[in-house]
Amino acid sequence: MLPTNEQGLKCIYLCESLTNTYQPIYLVRLDERDGKLFILAGNDIQILISRNGYWEFLT
Repeated sequence: MLPTNEQGLKCIYLCESLTNTYQPIYLVRLDERDGKLFILAGNDIQILISRNGYWEFLT
């Protein structure tokens, strides 16, 4: 399974925003079970990007 175009663009945007604020990015992973992209960055920043490009912080 590959990420969608919307996921890819949103991932690049979010990764750029994180690094602009000097947050290290530790992990970017595509969950093949549900097709969502997961980003782990900074001090416990967790972001989930859905197939349609919408994203959310995980708590």
